[in-house]
Amino acid sequence: MKLRFAPSPTGLLHVGNARLALANALFARRNGGKFQLRIDDTDTGRSREELVTAIQQDLEWMGIAWDETFRQTERLDRYAAAIEKLKASGHLYPCFESEQELAAKRETQIRQRRAPVYDRAMLRMTEQQRAQAEANGKVPYWRFKLSGRIVRWRDMVMGDCQVKLPSVSDPVLVRTDGTVLYTLASVVDDLETGISHIIRGEDHVTNTGVQIDIAEALGARPDHFRFAHLPLLLDENGGKLSKRFDACSLRTLRQDGVEAEALISYLARLGSSDDPALMPFDALAQSYDLSHISRSAARFDTRQLLAMNHRHLAQLPFSAVVDRLPQGATEAFWLAIRSNIDLLSEAKLWLQVTQSHIVPPVQEDEEAFLKDAAALLPPEPWDQTTWKAWTTAVKEKTGRSGKALFHPLRLALTGEENGPELRDLLPLIGRAQVLARLNPGQ
Repeated sequence: MKLRFAPSPTGLLHVGNARLALANALFARRNGGKFQLRIDDTDTGRSREELVTAIQQDLEWMGIAWDETFRQTERLDRYAAAIEKLKASGHLYPCFESEQELAAKRETQIRQRRAPVYDRAMLRMTEQQRAQAEANGKVPYWRFKLSGRIVRWRDMVMGDCQVKLPSVSDPVLVRTDGTVLYTLASVVDDLETGISHIIRGEDHVTNTGVQIDIAEALGARPDHFRFAHLPLLLDENGGKLSKRFDACSLRTLRQDGVEAEALISYLARLGSSDDPALMPFDALAQSYDLSHISRSAARFDTRQLLAMNHRHLAQLPFSAVVDRLPQGATEAFWLAIRSNIDLLSEAKLWLQVTQSHIVPPVQEDEEAFLKDAAALLPPEPWDQTTWKAWTTAVKEKTGRSGKALFHPLRLALTGEENGPELRDLLPLIGRAQVLARLNPGQ
């Protein structure tokens, strides 16, 4: 068994393709198979070297390792050989129509309420007509002649699938400059590098029918590959997640403080019948089951991801985050805040609350109460018992309790409506800063 993840280095990885990378890697790990990282960089105009590095770094951050890797630009000779084989067998035919001519044909078909499928006009071109076109300076691109059958397969997620090839346009496999397109290069790579299982998004279902036809034209047996098509991801409102990709790149999530274990735990069971569970990669692999994935689209809910991240952070020891916390953060600080943050980046705010000068909101109706509270502050040293002793004294002095007692104190001391337990924060803030915040004008 061998699976692959094949990103194009034309952009950063996002949660959609990260989910597919994870699915392939988990399935391979559970079944003792190999996992290949293939860089689809044949689009040399858009591919960027720094994005190759970024993709590798993001996968490593997720805990995904690969057994082998290569770039498609290293295998151009193999694609050229496949092209010649398909030409010789009559599966590739030259075309000379321009984009404008093709667009006009499609518009006519749509007006006539016909499917906008390529009409194979170039198959009727005689050798003399082709020679004349080339003499006039036209250079052909090459289409693959689909077999016209119905391609069927048993999908590991979608069940029985079929693609009616007569309703699909013959795909262009070779551009006018001789460069190969993904549709062919991917099939050649999968066949020649021993890929057995292909897990990808349901938007590739039609493409799968086409690629099965191409693979058989290259000599593959009909059942050479096993396929699994995962339903697409939607956002919280049911819209296409692609519209929000800028906010969902792995690089952005990392910078915001999302933890790798939280992300993979969320993505691994998203859209499945398995309950979300916080686990490292190896544990997730042991329970990963494609048959548990729903055939309906799944919703990527940022709130659920943050809840998973919150749970993960709450259990992390100081040693696991010390090198990523802002300078000056101590173990006591981390233990005080870790159960009250969704993202590691929020630690910066709470460090400012405990160590820096903050301007609390004005509470005009609470000035007398805050002065009474300041007068009752016990002397240092302080520990976790100080908060209870102090607020008990304030309660006895003012007669306040509940929200009326605690809310104005929290606002004055932190400037926030909610946050970590003040019994833990109070010793970190210190008596001098507490006094200054209770009596800001003095």
